[in-house]
Amino acid sequence: MELKNRNLNVPIAIVSIVIPVLVAILFYMPKPELHPGFDIRILPLFHAILNSATAVLLVASLYFIKNKQVKAHKITNIIAVVLSIIFLLSYVTYHSLAPETKFADLNHNGIVEATEKAAVGGIRYVYYFLLLTHIVLAAIIVPFVLFTLLRAFQNDIPRHRKIARITWPIWFYVAVTGVVVYIMISPYYH
Repeated sequence: MELKNRNLNVPIAIVSIVIPVLVAILFYMPKPELHPGFDIRILPLFHAILNSATAVLLVASLYFIKNKQVKAHKITNIIAVVLSIIFLLSYVTYHSLAPETKFADLNHNGIVEATEKAAVGGIRYVYYFLLLTHIVLAAIIVPFVLFTLLRAFQNDIPRHRKIARITWPIWFYVAVTGVVVYIMISPYYH
């Protein structure tokens, strides 16, 4: 079964819809009483490391393709996709088990009081802007990455290049803002 002749638009569309829907649902589900055998509080740092590595791989991928190193370009992109899948699985695990962390919740009581808001000031707006754009673009990037990869595996280079010009900056933004959001909220984890 050759990828070149396969129409995978419907499966990609389904995956692209199911992932954000499942992630959204998990935020409204009650937290189960599971104990995974390790301290899940390490996972946000792990997510930031995965996002950092993905951003570095994306820069390397761009460098490689601009220098006509196609094999290195493919390898870095495949690794970036694998890291993104690991991130997604770990992210879902963490958010299905961990209590919600609120930005500016200095005393970790789950309530952001007026004094806490005043203490962090206008940086809250920067944080929420980055978080909102990160979340929206993280959902949007899924079909772009999948279609970009599909076009590459189908050896449809003109269409691959066309969609990659959109995919790369969005994916890079999502990876980088994932790290920035982690750095900004990390003081409020309990």
